[in-house]
Amino acid sequence: MTGFEITGASAADMKLIRDWADEEGWNPGDSDRFAFAVADPEGFLVGRLDGEPVACISAVRYGDGFGFIGFYIARPAFRGQGYGIRLWHAGMDRLDGRLVGLDGVVDQQGNYRKSGFRWAWNNFRYEGVPQDGAEHPAAGGAAEGAAGVGIVDASTLPFGVLAAYDRRFFPAPRDAFLSAWTGLPGRTALAAVRDGRVEGLGVIRPSSAAHRIGPLYAATPVVAAALLRRLARQAPDGLVSVDVPDANPAAAALFEGLGLAPVFETARMYTGPAPGLALAELFGVTSLELG
Repeated sequence: MTGFEITGASAADMKLIRDWADEEGWNPGDSDRFAFAVADPEGFLVGRLDGEPVACISAVRYGDGFGFIGFYIARPAFRGQGYGIRLWHAGMDRLDGRLVGLDGVVDQQGNYRKSGFRWAWNNFRYEGVPQDGAEHPAAGGAAEGAAGVGIVDASTLPFGVLAAYDRRFFPAPRDAFLSAWTGLPGRTALAAVRDGRVEGLGVIRPSSAAHRIGPLYAATPVVAAALLRRLARQAPDGLVSVDVPDANPAAAALFEGLGLAPVFETARMYTGPAPGLALAELFGVTSLELG
């Protein structure tokens, strides 16, 4: 491997990694990299061959005991030559001693199992334009959601309240990431509130293809449907996609009832026991790259 080295990602590299992910058909958000960078500035690695970027991986540390692997890509012309596995080991070494999670594409899941990862659930990306008059009980019903629930701009709530709510769905603090993720220009973040208590949160962001929604947290399918409808108004053509965990059966039923269809599949996997999360209220994961 003469001439191959692994370095931290620069700002230019972060854009390049995003473009590679787009070429893989993953449809990353246009500005996701800005939130990713603040999550862990040293968590993005690039493999260079004679100075040319040929592979990448993210190995992001959260808190003292959790980490997440993503963006594991080798350029097609450089696959099967050992560059990717060198990066894999560098990323995993960076997360040594932590519980590590990832969302693995189907053709890599066997390799992840060999590396000690265990299946927790599948994510199915549902895509389409939410339909009015769909047959799911949550789809039509209440005008904007359950009685007594208001949909508000999430930025009007104390950030500490949002961060505490997010911790029900993620196993470690990620305040810097969450602040950027919900507040970057071009995004819309909405919260569902009942009697001063947060009962839902959703964020929509522009991407190369369908606008991406994630996270989508909700106390009930009715609240999830209300948030989805309001968020979808931000997509010029109404076309949205959501990565839906099958660990919450009500989520898939809801999106199918709204006329969305599965187009992509990954598996959430961990190196140890899956953390306890509020899966019955998780309707859409935040990001396949960072959890």
